[in-house]
Amino acid sequence: MRIDMPPRKPRGESIIPMINVVFLLLIFFLLTAQIAPPTPFEVIPPDSRSDIPAQEQGVLYVSAEGELAYDAARDEAVWPLIAAREATIPLEIRADAATPGKQIAGLLKRLREVSESEARLVVSGG
Repeated sequence: MRIDMPPRKPRGESIIPMINVVFLLLIFFLLTAQIAPPTPFEVIPPDSRSDIPAQEQGVLYVSAEGELAYDAARDEAVWPLIAAREATIPLEIRADAATPGKQIAGLLKRLREVSESEARLVVSGG
């Protein structure tokens, strides 16, 4: 008497290639993402028609309430850090659109007293 072996179950599709593709996509997105430090508070810049992009070198943040932030310093603690900056690097000011112009003018006057670097007000294109 001859006994046949039971038929083998077909082997399922391997998911290894799909896992490889997912990891490659993950690596691609991680390498191409622009990682920037978080802003200390939300700032909505005023509109502008200029095509000159802003640079991220020395940024002074001004909130709608008048709070100042530069690196890790807040409010009055920003002035010694700004005074110690290299004068050849322009200082960018990212002010909220709701910040009064009078306050920005006072801020520029104070900047002129503590630093000789150029100041640039960053605005959004519109």
